[in-house]
Amino acid sequence: MARSLRECDKDTMNYPMSRSVLVLNATLEPLSLVSVRRAIVLLLREKAELVEATERMLHSANHALPEPLVIRLTRYVRLPHRSVPPTRGAVMLRDAYTCQYCGDRPGKHALTVDHVAPRCRGGGHDWANLATACKRCNHKKGSMTPREAGMKLMRRPFEPTYVALVLLSNPTAASRWEALMGAAF
Repeated sequence: MARSLRECDKDTMNYPMSRSVLVLNATLEPLSLVSVRRAIVLLLREKAELVEATERMLHSANHALPEPLVIRLTRYVRLPHRSVPPTRGAVMLRDAYTCQYCGDRPGKHALTVDHVAPRCRGGGHDWANLATACKRCNHKKGSMTPREAGMKLMRRPFEPTYVALVLLSNPTAASRWEALMGAAF
């Protein structure tokens, strides 16, 4: 069924099946981002309901559905606390691709992940000890603490929630969720 879905409007090169759909729990809490294909499967199996859609229609032999943007699960899914490992990409996403020492935004490839308390001095590889730094600031700090190097962090490192990283990874989904929350309350 899902393989036979196609886009009606062929004059654009934007293929809807490659876009992300925001999945909300029954309580409107963001859970994840899934492909349009996966969202349609959830809708057709009546495991989710459509909350927001585009004007585009997706057609199969037996169905015509609007392209989903946001879906809500029909049953509450209890999830255990999901901790996110502190990867390079996740740390930079948390810090908005901004050097936490000077505030520069040189681009993802010119940034590094700095251990605030150097590992050679017992600093751990965890969220509370990792910050995004530009190469210049990371080199200046070296294996010193920020205080020893005469530098100050713009904000203290913290462990983000899974939901926060999901929303940070897709600003469009975040704005849709905020709009829905504003309309719900």
